[in-house]
Amino acid sequence: MIRLTALGIASVPESIREAAQAFGASRRFMLFQVDLPIARPSIMAGVNQTLLMCLSMVVIASLIGARGLGEDVLSALQYAAVGKGVLAGLAILACAMVIDRIVQGRSK
Repeated sequence: MIRLTALGIASVPESIREAAQAFGASRRFMLFQVDLPIARPSIMAGVNQTLLMCLSMVVIASLIGARGLGEDVLSALQYAAVGKGVLAGLAILACAMVIDRIVQGRSK
């Protein structure tokens, strides 16, 4: 997320920054009113990727005793319960799709 935020701010066209400076913009104004709004698509992509990566960690977290959907996937893997594993995987997929749509809706 930090990398995509830095990339978004670095990719702000220099001509826009120069125009804001020519009109006397302060550093705070430049950041909050020029740089961040232009870099918003990149920042939101970073937020989206971070949230989805965190959701993918639920199975790994279940290996150390975390509860939730990851526990269902882990038990399905341990006992070769294909049906239970598919259902738990589809539940995680549904959560990922909903979170993805919410974040994409916020970015527009």
